[in-house]
Amino acid sequence: MEGTLTGQSSDDSVRIILLGSGNVATHLAKVLAPNIVQIWSRNPRHAETLAHDIGAEAVENINDITLEADLYLISVSDDAIIPLAMQLKGRKGIWAHTSGSIPATALDGVGDAHGVFYPLQTFSRDVDVDMAQVPVFIEASTPEAAGKLKKTAAIFTSHIYDADSDRRRRLHIAAVFACNFANYMWLKADTLLHDEGLDIRVFAPLIEATLTKAMTTGPRDGQTGPARRGDRSVIASHESMLQGDDREIYSLLSDSILKYFNK
Repeated sequence: MEGTLTGQSSDDSVRIILLGSGNVATHLAKVLAPNIVQIWSRNPRHAETLAHDIGAEAVENINDITLEADLYLISVSDDAIIPLAMQLKGRKGIWAHTSGSIPATALDGVGDAHGVFYPLQTFSRDVDVDMAQVPVFIEASTPEAAGKLKKTAAIFTSHIYDADSDRRRRLHIAAVFACNFANYMWLKADTLLHDEGLDIRVFAPLIEATLTKAMTTGPRDGQTGPARRGDRSVIASHESMLQGDDREIYSLLSDSILKYFNK
């Protein structure tokens, strides 16, 4: 049997049900706390903890989720979205997931309307994020759903954009290069530094200066280093000091930079 709405917020606010309790869900819960009335998670203990933290109701059985909310946000891992959607077929209301790579059509048949509410940021549960600076990309199957999703995003950010599934996938790929791959390079640097009794913190000024240049002059003009200069002797010297994956990655990236700047 469906649940009933508790902890109802004011009439002109968006009443939200949050499905999920991971990294993205946790940060959304913090900034949308006054609007969230129920939280469901595949891990009931996590749902209970998160709901307690923000003053919402934890729901253990998915069938007890209220019918009376304005928006249902699915914030689970990408591989869990479609299986969860299969359980939710025939529900009422507006439903959206928060993934950058899963198409909106994954929610076909779920709700009266569906869409995507994609906050483009790297999230870790215990690391604070300035959500006012986070861009949110919206896709919706109806104008009403788009309006509701944008109204929800506007609760915490003014950086709100339209993005269909194809555009969002391209954004997600770009984000992997800008964030995930860049962080892995820092991990590689940190490993090399540990061999010298140091760690990545010694590179803080270097990383901050690199980011500042990328955001002011652009990454193309900010590119430096032996490959940018075409200094093949330095590249060869570095390659001779590396082994295995480290050497392969160094060579691949150096070759790519050489080709890019010598077109």
